[in-house]
Amino acid sequence: MWLLYVIIGIVVIFLLWLAGGYNSLQTGKIKVEEAESGIDVALTKRFDVLTKMIEVVKGYAKHEQETLEKVISLRNQVHLNSASIQEKQQIVTQMDQAMRAINVVVEQYPDLKANDNFKHLQVTIADVEEHLQAARRVYNANVSSYNQKVQLFPSNIIANMFHFTTRQFFEAEEFKRKDVEMKF
Repeated sequence: MWLLYVIIGIVVIFLLWLAGGYNSLQTGKIKVEEAESGIDVALTKRFDVLTKMIEVVKGYAKHEQETLEKVISLRNQVHLNSASIQEKQQIVTQMDQAMRAINVVVEQYPDLKANDNFKHLQVTIADVEEHLQAARRVYNANVSSYNQKVQLFPSNIIANMFHFTTRQFFEAEEFKRKDVEMKF
């Protein structure tokens, strides 16, 4: 009889460990998905602000239509909810390129830089970029924590049993990894 209680106790402890490990992995997975949603929110806000900036720039740079149309087209193509993290990284890269192109247009029109609406947009863009960076940091922190649970013993046993897989980090674009050259 005593042996039966020991076996039942071991089974109960194992089931509790299994349930706890599974719930921990599920929680990590949900946090990663929530953080990815935060990136989506920041990207959507970025696109909205960029679209407004385009409207201001359009008034000053009608002949720069190609750059502006490319940004608008990119804005209209984005379907963040269905995009993978890799696709979101590509979208961010394309939007960064578009932002650089708009900044070139702005340099050609000194009056635009003095425009109050444009100044406000610049402040808003800085704020949006900071929120996007924060969303990326939260996402990567959650991915790190989740990936540790998936890969480290003993939770990796449960992860393998229930087919949990590691997630990819949101990485910086290649041009942002280079040293910034400052010319005065």
